[in-house]
Amino acid sequence: MRRSITTVLVLLLVISVLLTGCQAAQPTAAVSKGPFKIAIVLPSPITDMAWGQAMYGVLKAVQKEMGEDKLQLAYSDNMFQVADAAAALRDYATEGYNLVIAHGTQYGNSMFDVAKDFPGTSFAWGTATDTGASKNLKNVFAYEANAQEGGYVNGVIAAMLSKSGVLGVVGPVEAGDAKLYIDGFVAGATATKADIKVNISYTGSFGDTALAAEAANTHIAAGADVLTGSAQQVVGAIGVAKSKGVKWLGTQSDQSSLAPDVVVATQVFDWTAVVKDMIDLHQKGTMGGKAYTLTLSNGGLKIVFNAGSPVPDDVKKAAEQAIQAIKDGKIKPLP
Repeated sequence: MRRSITTVLVLLLVISVLLTGCQAAQPTAAVSKGPFKIAIVLPSPITDMAWGQAMYGVLKAVQKEMGEDKLQLAYSDNMFQVADAAAALRDYATEGYNLVIAHGTQYGNSMFDVAKDFPGTSFAWGTATDTGASKNLKNVFAYEANAQEGGYVNGVIAAMLSKSGVLGVVGPVEAGDAKLYIDGFVAGATATKADIKVNISYTGSFGDTALAAEAANTHIAAGADVLTGSAQQVVGAIGVAKSKGVKWLGTQSDQSSLAPDVVVATQVFDWTAVVKDMIDLHQKGTMGGKAYTLTLSNGGLKIVFNAGSPVPDDVKKAAEQAIQAIKDGKIKPLP
């Protein structure tokens, strides 16, 4: 009888050890069966020709490259209300999406609250550098763009194209990559022509196209013959530039299709490498903890010239020289 009891105890001990080993071998995230699933929540339409389209366009391109059977996408756009966006983020995490992107700085606090409840889901947000480490989170990625770099280049182009010596800038809110872009634009313009006048207006809105149109009209009335601006609101400003025959320089997403005759060049945000790296890290068991920055040097920022609105050779050469000088560290767009 004692031998039987001893045998049973030994078997139970062996089973316990085996179970413990199996549990220790479990990855930090559940192994995904089927396609990798990405969801994005954003405040503007996915066709805004700016912030939203820049990221969604990349997601679609990566999906095409991987195959729809390998990458599944979902989105919730026009999420102006943070509470609605927070609910969408939680819903996507609950539904088992591997990577949930909160594509707006205003979503940060809500995203952190959701992320702590879903440690096996990766979250990402921008523009930001905070990965939630101070909150003991390990499943958050962050991303931003050094928008001042392309802003500087566009400033060089604008100053050389201007005949009136007056430039107009239509800004949204004086923060984030919008302000970086505008500050860089001013630096590039004034470095090219010390006496250039740059008039700046902030509408206080990312998406109010009517306010942007009004600001554009005001700048043109003040003598501006080259305009620029940031955020999804610029659709309104570009419409005015098109009707008045005023040159436009863009940022975030290629805007040449809106007004092929006046859009000279655009600083394009290319998030391809960022998205691919987040997918790769998640699949290897790293849920977050990394912050990304787009630059001219790493190819995340690109200056795309519009063939429909060609610039003189000397202007393009000056722009290319500025790009190279920024890459080489010889020009710092911001102090």
